[in-house]
Amino acid sequence: MTTEFKGQTIPPMHTGGQGAVTGQRFLDRLRQNPPTLYIDGQRVADPTTHPSTRNMCQSLAGLYDLQFQEDLKETLTYEDGGKRYARSFMVPRTKDDLRLIAESHRIRANYGLGFLGRAPDYMNANVMAAGAGAEYFNGCSAAVPGDPKRDFAANMRRYYEYVQGNDLCLTHALTNPQVNRSKMASELPDPYIALGIVEETDEGVIVRGARMMATLPIADEILIFPSTVLKENADKSRYAMGFGIPTNTPGLSFQCREPIDVGRDPEDHPLSSRFDEQDAFVIFDDVLVPWERIFLLYDVELANKAYAGTDAVLHMAYQVVNLKIAKTEAFLGTAQSIVNAIGSGGFQHVQAKIAEIIIMLEIMKALEVAAREQAEPNDYGVMTPARAPLDAARNYYPANHARLPELLQLLGASGIIMMPSKADREGPLGPQIAKYLQTGNANADERLRLFRLAWDMSMSSFAGRQELYERYFFGDPVRMHSALYEVYDSSEAVARIGEFLQRK
Repeated sequence: MTTEFKGQTIPPMHTGGQGAVTGQRFLDRLRQNPPTLYIDGQRVADPTTHPSTRNMCQSLAGLYDLQFQEDLKETLTYEDGGKRYARSFMVPRTKDDLRLIAESHRIRANYGLGFLGRAPDYMNANVMAAGAGAEYFNGCSAAVPGDPKRDFAANMRRYYEYVQGNDLCLTHALTNPQVNRSKMASELPDPYIALGIVEETDEGVIVRGARMMATLPIADEILIFPSTVLKENADKSRYAMGFGIPTNTPGLSFQCREPIDVGRDPEDHPLSSRFDEQDAFVIFDDVLVPWERIFLLYDVELANKAYAGTDAVLHMAYQVVNLKIAKTEAFLGTAQSIVNAIGSGGFQHVQAKIAEIIIMLEIMKALEVAAREQAEPNDYGVMTPARAPLDAARNYYPANHARLPELLQLLGASGIIMMPSKADREGPLGPQIAKYLQTGNANADERLRLFRLAWDMSMSSFAGRQELYERYFFGDPVRMHSALYEVYDSSEAVARIGEFLQRK
């Protein structure tokens, strides 16, 4: 049955999908049900053709198509019940399952050199863990197991099957608008600046307010869960909720930031022309959320522990660690290519800079191995990566990432600034550019393509957004350190020191 609201409809979920889809199928979905995006004061009618989003759509389509590439198919997908699904939806039962999932994460990450921070497999890991741990949601004070509306565990389990079966692309939004951090959400000028529950109806729950920040709003659905760190809403239970709805739901809008993809040739902007995944704040103007799509209501304690209670945070972090490995490898490859091109590898200060990247890469790789080798089944039978190595990675990488673009700047120096465009190289001064901008180991075209990539990784507006993104990816670094302090078990180390001091 279709839910009706304000004369419009929200389609019911269909769990019997075909499984993994092609890039063309993904693009067709976006055309048929475009998310309600606003860019530069205009509604985006079709994201697959809009100049600010079409390249990102094509990049996402290419990512989906990898699943059908013969040499990657077995790694990126798995078979269950006669259908193939994206590997990132697989519930891991063994450490070898985690190894296969990690390999699929890295292949997808390599597609965008690690610069596509919200590829679909990130949210896939979220709904996989939440679906496997669905019984957690029936601990909610508003849940009624067996009720067709309020059996939140059944709703969560069905939502996982729905997203998995249709190979959907999800975005999410965690935090409230930065209106006044010194006040609780209910104390703001309007109690519905922060997203809150307005009322219940027979069809579902009406919500109003806004959420920051949805990365990759060019998606099929948005998942609304509470933050893992920020608890400023704990004063009023109306701010505690969990649900998933289509990105074109009536009353739902995405106000996007200024685009970074400005229509330049990919040779000139190799990353920003392909991977501007966009960021948006999300406006809910009395949006009706059907009961079948609700996983949590009113329960502040359960909301604040949702990611940890289902271990979704650990499976998402595992995807992120593999993504950052790919990104660090891309920095290493670009840095060493610059050194090779200009012949600076014999200088010790250059070698030291490359060594810094190698050390960061090997630390991240070691943390991924440790998380996998120390994995244990959780309360829901899901083989779950160890928390301590993942928490170390989640604190280490944001604190050190800024050094990577800085090292590219130091290695490339003025070469990252003096970069004639593709049009320049094809223009009247093309022969002179070819003569004066060659290197001992590369012609001018090769050198400029490489240095353009280094620029887009380290100095462009795309790079600037990446740096801020990495710094706050998991939240405020101070709160992240505090969270690590709170959960890390140092009792054995403390006991050892006590025993040593008592030794005669």
